Order: sequence, then structure tokens, then C-alpha cells
Amino acid sequence: MDMGIRGKRALVCASSKGLGRGCAEALAAEGVDLILNARGAEALEATAEAIRKTYGVAVTAVAADITSDEGRAKVLAAAGEVDILVTNAGGPPPGMWTDWSRDDFIKALDANMLTPIALMQACLPKMMEKGWGRVVNITSQSVKAPIAVLGLSNSARAGLTGFVAGTARQVAGKGVTINNLLPGIHATDRADALDGGAAKQQGISLDEARAKRAATVPVGRYGTAQEFGATCAFLCSAQGGYIVGQNILLDGGAMNATL
Repeated sequence: MDMGIRGKRALVCASSKGLGRGCAEALAAEGVDLILNARGAEALEATAEAIRKTYGVAVTAVAADITSDEGRAKVLAAAGEVDILVTNAGGPPPGMWTDWSRDDFIKALDANMLTPIALMQACLPKMMEKGWGRVVNITSQSVKAPIAVLGLSNSARAGLTGFVAGTARQVAGKGVTINNLLPGIHATDRADALDGGAAKQQGISLDEARAKRAATVPVGRYGTAQEFGATCAFLCSAQGGYIVGQNILLDGGAMNATL
């Protein structure tokens, strides 16, 4: 399928590895030029060069902390006008409700709610002016089924989901869509960190912890960044113009629900 986005320009955040990189590669495969962002300059530039060589698209790498005002300004200045925005930021640390202070919640909100909102506020006006745009926010399955040890993430991402629900309906008439992708367990560094914590807590090996969690997924495995990226690319496609304000769950069937 030709997704009709060749020659478009996309800003993909936290894209040096993991799900962000999966989205960037899927867009590059469709001929989309990229602005990639991550905090680590070395890993980011390696990813940018690999994508340039593999897909032949223009790739600009901007090493900065997208969750800070200064970092966001640097990325947006380098990006200029974009047709596609993919927001993404690492999730806050796990714990229990007794562990967190007000400062912990503010930090989580800054990273996982207020940063994507600020990016949308910066990019949406030009998209609306041109009559075409796509925004995909990488959130979490926790907005549909909360995860006890990820209360900071549950809170921040639920707030973003509420913002998107209202805003998506306000901009759709201008040819701009906003949707959220909700990853379940995928084979990323984040999954390794969570599995490592579970292994330590339960006194088992990392491989045992990973196998135990994979067994809770109906498909019997973790998702891949490539699968995730392909879904992102479709939401950003010309054919995705009638998908508005949706929360699309990619969890291998792990959440047991009818709707």
C-alpha cells in the first residue's frame, strides 16, 4: 500500500531506539524526511545515519531533552514546519502510591503530559493552515487498564488522553488528525528495566521474569518496535484521515476487555 506521505516531514521524539525508532523507520520507509530527537547524541546520530543509508531520506538529528523548555525550543527550531509529529518520552520510574511526592508527580506530568501538549501547541497551527497534518502520541496501555506500580505514568498519560480527546475534534475539520498509540509489553529497554525490577523483587533471573510476563500475553511474546512503527505509519498516512481522537491498543491481547 502506498501511504501517500512521501516527501512529508516528520518530527519523531525519543527516536534513537525502542518504539520511537520503530516509528521513525516505518515513516522513513514511506519516504518521509525526519527530524529525530533524543538526549544521547552518540546513539541518536548512529540511528540517523543508519536510517539515511537504509531509506535514502533526509534525517536531521537533534540531541536535546525534549521535556525541558530549552531542549524543546532547540528541537522545534531545527524542525521548522512539520507535517507529522510523533511525541514520545521515557516513562517515569515504577513504585507504589506511598513512594511519591508532589515533585515526583510534577516531573511525570512535565515529561508525559505537558511536553506532548506543548509540542502540539507549537506544531498544530501550521498544520491547520496547510490543511493537512498528523499527530501520534505514544502513551501506554495504562490509560485503559491502570498498572499499580506505574501510578505516575497512569496519572500523566491519562491527563494527556483527556487533552487529546477534546483537541482532536477541534482540529479535525482542518485536515489534522490526533491519535494515541497505547503500547503493551514490547521488547525495549523500558521492558528490560521493568523485568529487571521484577526479577530482583521475586528473586529470579531476568530471563525467567521475561518469560513469566510474556506468558501473560495471549500471543505469547513481546511486541516488536517494527510492528508498533507500522501502526504509527498507517495513522500518519493519507488513508488515516478518518481516524480521529482514538486510543489504539497494541498489547497482544493482554488487556481482557470486550470494548
